[in-house]
Amino acid sequence: MTTFQALLAFALAAGLLTVTPGIDTALVLRTAAVEGARRAMLAGAGVCAGCLAWGAVVALGLGALLAASELAYDALRLVGAGYLVVLGLRMATSSAGLADLPAPSSADGGGWLARGFLTNALNPKVGVFYVTFLPQFVPAGTAPAGFVLLLAAVHAALGLLWFAALVLATRPLGRFLRRPGPTRLLNRVTGTALVGFGVALAVEGGRR
Repeated sequence: MTTFQALLAFALAAGLLTVTPGIDTALVLRTAAVEGARRAMLAGAGVCAGCLAWGAVVALGLGALLAASELAYDALRLVGAGYLVVLGLRMATSSAGLADLPAPSSADGGGWLARGFLTNALNPKVGVFYVTFLPQFVPAGTAPAGFVLLLAAVHAALGLLWFAALVLATRPLGRFLRRPGPTRLLNRVTGTALVGFGVALAVEGGRR
């Protein structure tokens, strides 16, 4: 498999994974609908930064430790589950926007960036997935560490494109969705989904 073939195959596989509904999609969609495009893209950029961070972990060989160590995996799993549950509960009980959630002031976009990053970085399933998935696309004779980072960058780029498409899709309904009634409904639906993801991660019996 040549470098081009490996990148093309990975891009196709990662693209399918990117558009599969999950925590990241729910968070960005809700943020776009209620908080606006800028904050949604900051959250999306945080998610993609989490992909790059996991890529670096795998490239350095630390991802294998996570995959092999039950203690390390469970510790990260429980921290991640707790984060999702707290974020989801605060969102579900919020009558307004993300201003009620733990974050810096609205003038500082770091809160939305950090929220997206932590949602991804605290999910050990992403790390184990990267450990098992990315090496399959490293061509023979290629330096593994550098190519794994390149694959993670491709995944992050696809994620940004997908999140941008989601943000654009919410714009026609933006004014309606930001009204108090729809906002509360979106908060409750998305918050409940995040709590569900967190509980599922917490009670997970095994890694596979």
